Amino acid sequence: MAEEFASTRDTTEQTPQIVELERDIYGYCSVSDPNCGFVVGEEAVLAIDARATPMLAREMIAGIRTVTDRPIKYLFLTHYHAVRALGASAFGADLVFSSRDTLALLRERGQADMESEIGRFPRLFKGREEIPGLTFPDATFETELSFHLGDRELRFLRLGRAHTRGDTVCHIPDAGVVFAGDLVENRCGVYMGDAYVQDWMTTLERLRALDCQAAVPGRGAPMRSRQEIADAIDTTKDFIASIVGAVRHGLSLGRDLKGCYEEAERICNPRFGDWPIYVHALAFDVARVYDELRGLEHPRIWTDARDQELWRTLHG
Repeated sequence: MAEEFASTRDTTEQTPQIVELERDIYGYCSVSDPNCGFVVGEEAVLAIDARATPMLAREMIAGIRTVTDRPIKYLFLTHYHAVRALGASAFGADLVFSSRDTLALLRERGQADMESEIGRFPRLFKGREEIPGLTFPDATFETELSFHLGDRELRFLRLGRAHTRGDTVCHIPDAGVVFAGDLVENRCGVYMGDAYVQDWMTTLERLRALDCQAAVPGRGAPMRSRQEIADAIDTTKDFIASIVGAVRHGLSLGRDLKGCYEEAERICNPRFGDWPIYVHALAFDVARVYDELRGLEHPRIWTDARDQELWRTLHG
C-alpha cells in the first residue's frame, strides 16, 4: 500500500500574525502556510487572497478588525489555487479582482483543484464543509490594472507565466511594497505542479525589476529590504533550476518518471530537504517538469484520482 501524502502528517496548526510593512499596508503571515495581506484605504480595505475556507477567512477578517473598522470592500486574488481562493465568499466584497487567466483557470479547473487540494493538505481546509463553491472574480485584466484605494495607487500586475499562467502581484509603488503570491517563496518548498517552469525564471526577473523594499512571499517570512527580496528570488530560482536540472539529467539517462524523481531526491534532498512542504511538493514538481521537458506546454489538470496515482507511482 502506498504511503499517505507527506502533507497529511502535517497537523501542527499555525497562527498567522499581522505584520505592518508600511503605512496602512499589512501582511497576514504564518511560518510556512500561505500568506495573505491587506491594505487600508481612507474609506475601505482591500484584502489580498482569501485563505482556504470561509472559516479561515473569518479569522483573517477578525485580524483586520484589530487594525481598522473600515469595510472590506475589495478582494484581490493572486491566482486560482483553492488554498487562496475558497474563503472568498466570507468577505462579501463589492469587487473581486483577478487576472483574466485566473478567471479562466477557475472555470476550467477550479472544482478539480478544490477536491485535489483538500485531499492533499487537509489541515489547511479547516471548516471545508462551509465552502459554498467557487467564487468568481467580478473585474479582470489582461496584464495590468491600476486601482486607486483613496489616494493610494495599487497596481495589479501579471508579470508572466510562472506558478500558474494567471499569476499576479499587487504592487504599491508609493510604499515600495509588493504582495507576490506564490511567484516567490522565502525558504519554503516551491510548488510547481501547475507551473510554466522555464517561463518562471524570466517572470522572477520582472518581479526583481519592480525594485521594492518590502515584499510578502507566498510562504515564509516577509522580506524587509531589497537584499532580502533579492535573496528570496535567488533561492526560488535555485530551487526551480535544481529540479529542472535533475529531471533533465534523468531524462538524458533514459529514466522514467520514478527514475527522474529519484534523481531529484538525490540532488535536492541535501539542499532543500528541511524546507517546509518540500517533501510534499517534490512529487508534483518533478511530474510537471517531466511533462514540460518532454514537450507538454500546458499543465495537466490535477484531480484527486491523479494525485493518488502519482503518489502510488513514486511511493508505492
